[in-house]
Amino acid sequence: MKTLKKIVLVGAIAAMCTSCYVQTHVVGSGAKGNTEVKSWNHYLLYGLAPVGVSQPEEMANGAKDYTVTTKHSFVNGLINSLTFGIYSPTTTIVKY
Repeated sequence: MKTLKKIVLVGAIAAMCTSCYVQTHVVGSGAKGNTEVKSWNHYLLYGLAPVGVSQPEEMANGAKDYTVTTKHSFVNGLINSLTFGIYSPTTTIVKY
C-alpha cells in the first residue's frame, strides 16, 4: 500500500511539473506594431512527421521586423491527448 501511495505521489508531482512548450524568435528589431496573425502547424506521430507547417515570412506580410512565437496551446494539447499523439498541432503567432 505504501508503494502505491509513493507511485501516485510521484505521478502527481510529475504531472504538476509539466508545462506548455513556447518558443519565441525575434526577427530584425522585433514587432513594431500590434498586428497578429495566427496559424496552426500540423504534425503526426508526436510531432515527428510535419504535414503542414506555417511560413512566418509570409505571415509577416513583407515586414522586416517581427516576432514569431510557436507554442502548444491548451486546445492543441487537448487535441493531442484525444488522438493519443497521432495528431500533434502547434500554433504559430507572428506579430509585426
